[in-house]
Amino acid sequence: MTLPAHGSERFDLWAPEAESVALLADGRQYPMSRIAGGSREASGDGSREASGDGDAGWWRAVGAPASGEVDYGYLLDGDTTPLPDPRSRRQPEGVHSLSRTFDAGSHGWADGPWTGRELKGAVIYELHLGTFTPEGTLDSAAGKLGYLAELGVDFVELLPVNGFNGTHNWGYDGVLWYAVHEGYGGPAAYQRFVDAAHAAGLGVIQDVVYNHLGPSGNYLPRFGPYLKSGEGNTWGDSVNLDGPGSDVVRQYILDNAAMWLRDYHVDGLRLDAVHAFKDERAVHLLEEFGALADAVAAETGRPATMIAESDLNNPRLLYPRGVNGYGLAGQWSDDFHHAVHVNVSGETNGYYGDFDSLGALAKVLANGFFHDGSYSTFRGRHHGRPIDASLVHPAALVVCSQNHDQIGNRATGDRLSQSLGYGQLALAAVATLTSPFTPMLFMGEEYGATTPWQFFTSHPEPDLGKATAEGRIKEFERMGWDPAVVPDPQDPETFTRSKLDWSEAAAGDHARLLELYRALIALRRSTPELAGLGFEDTAVDFSEAEGWLLLRRGPTEVAMNFSAEPRRLGVGVASIALATDDGVRLGGVLGDTRQLELPGHSAAILSK
Repeated sequence: MTLPAHGSERFDLWAPEAESVALLADGRQYPMSRIAGGSREASGDGSREASGDGDAGWWRAVGAPASGEVDYGYLLDGDTTPLPDPRSRRQPEGVHSLSRTFDAGSHGWADGPWTGRELKGAVIYELHLGTFTPEGTLDSAAGKLGYLAELGVDFVELLPVNGFNGTHNWGYDGVLWYAVHEGYGGPAAYQRFVDAAHAAGLGVIQDVVYNHLGPSGNYLPRFGPYLKSGEGNTWGDSVNLDGPGSDVVRQYILDNAAMWLRDYHVDGLRLDAVHAFKDERAVHLLEEFGALADAVAAETGRPATMIAESDLNNPRLLYPRGVNGYGLAGQWSDDFHHAVHVNVSGETNGYYGDFDSLGALAKVLANGFFHDGSYSTFRGRHHGRPIDASLVHPAALVVCSQNHDQIGNRATGDRLSQSLGYGQLALAAVATLTSPFTPMLFMGEEYGATTPWQFFTSHPEPDLGKATAEGRIKEFERMGWDPAVVPDPQDPETFTRSKLDWSEAAAGDHARLLELYRALIALRRSTPELAGLGFEDTAVDFSEAEGWLLLRRGPTEVAMNFSAEPRRLGVGVASIALATDDGVRLGGVLGDTRQLELPGHSAAILSK
């Protein structure tokens, strides 16, 4: 666990390229001196690593305030403007201002009875704090935990909460990974939220971003070689994972991951876009994440779940470390989303083109990946590799029919519910919640929210705001969307429009859909084979011409009619456990099967 603050070591700083460093604390300057490696210093302000063997460049301010709340910053090489701490836990005045100490050990945790939650058999609910409630805070989100528990989900996954410039943002422009955004309530509110979630029987997964830093307030390059100039990814310079100085940079990342798991008691981390990691070291950073999760689980007695967002379709992420895998608990599977989206919406532009068939969905349900070495027309090359079913349980793949990326990265941020009717939304729900995988819902999906979820920023710098808006328009050219309809991410109304309207949940088809989601989640929980069986116990039949698909999970069968016309198909079970339409009928026996009648855009779950 994190050690208590025990002296001025809590301000230790790694700045290997600086000639001189001074600490500014509570308005007073303290000269800092280089220190030798050889010991690990940790405090409520974040671990301070000085292990020797190439880790030179650590500085200490002897005599600096040894306890209490302190506003502080660092002056490098005679600068007169202090920089915030790379490991800052609080930024009360924003990411360009002084840091403030925070004693993570001062919270009186009440979650002793909480034993944690495994990914297998769980349902995840993804939310963005700023738009989940009108207030947009951790404390207001805690007020909705009872609703989520009643819905039946097992994990709440928070989009990034780390420090970013401005008042509102998706969270992926963070520059201070150890800080909790003050607009959400800061670190103390975060601890209260996790405590409340555990009291409600919900685990917490935190989305973290280690592949890039935001464009405003990133002072890490001033301190040391945190980035690799000229080796960029989609968002800018890559994080230095394998160059000179990367030992400390990697430890900086791993310490941050450990902070969430230990100091904030979160149950797991969602690792953003790990395909953007540039790491040529023999032991990949992802393998170190897997080892960290195991170590924390052994220490706390609670599962620590690492889930990667990966575009690689590489099952090595999920294979055990003992067979040269990375040992992660899970990864997102975009193939499932694309296959469901195409079959309920008919949209086939851009990367959806490869999934323009019911056969694509059938392949994903049976094998996990669609691109398992197959040719990707969007990429212009072959992509992925097959999953070894003896090494991976289907629950390791986290799937969805909607999420923040797939909605927010559309031109207008429109949800499926803004263009599809109840029947198609119900089909998407059934496909997701009866799949062999771990389902994830995006906030508001469960009642068919009609509010969009758009890309929004609040960069105070006019030039950066303009560049962001222009870059956003260019992103949509390949998908064929009209740039004229793309909202300005800097317009405050873009953020306001994206807030959920909770009054919708009680009316008409919204309420009907909400009841379906509750029933599906309850049925998933009471039907062990839906979530518990492996790939070898999954079978899929389908008719491309007629538009129906039949998923068999042990003795349970899930029949889905993606056609607008009624269909009849043979099933081998005797009763309907759940149907999305009152017109579903189970007829007489024909040979070894019974005849199931499905109205257009409907589904049924059947059991013996």
